[in-house]
Amino acid sequence: MRVLELTPMTLREANAFVSAHHRHHKPIPGTKFAIGVSVSGEVVGVALVGRPVAMAEDNGWTLEVNRCCTDGTKNACSILYGAAWRAAKAMGYKRLITYTLPSEGGVSLRAAGWRLLGQTGGDTWNRKNRPRIDLNPNQPKLKWEAVA
Repeated sequence: MRVLELTPMTLREANAFVSAHHRHHKPIPGTKFAIGVSVSGEVVGVALVGRPVAMAEDNGWTLEVNRCCTDGTKNACSILYGAAWRAAKAMGYKRLITYTLPSEGGVSLRAAGWRLLGQTGGDTWNRKNRPRIDLNPNQPKLKWEAVA
């Protein structure tokens, strides 16, 4: 039987795992905290939690799971999402959000008690008055939340 255990993570350690295992995202430059999950001392997943990317969500009471990445170990994502919400609540935050691609399903989020809010537009963040290079998939995403 494989026992999953929460593991402290630094940003550097979590980003190294993301670099090695994430299908479509790169590491992130900063975070409020990172959590790992391991089996027999080997890290099998990480969650990086930081300020919301969307300025409209950055109200001081909300954090975002910016990356959740595993090697496919069963239940690792659910444990990470649940632990991220417990940690955010313990720090005084009232809400935790994340976004997934529609193809990712959301079973882990539902298992961790999160609620699906709906689908986002998924358009580019590039604007004439604020040019940006899109580094992430430009497609509709599903928005999820955990609230106190």
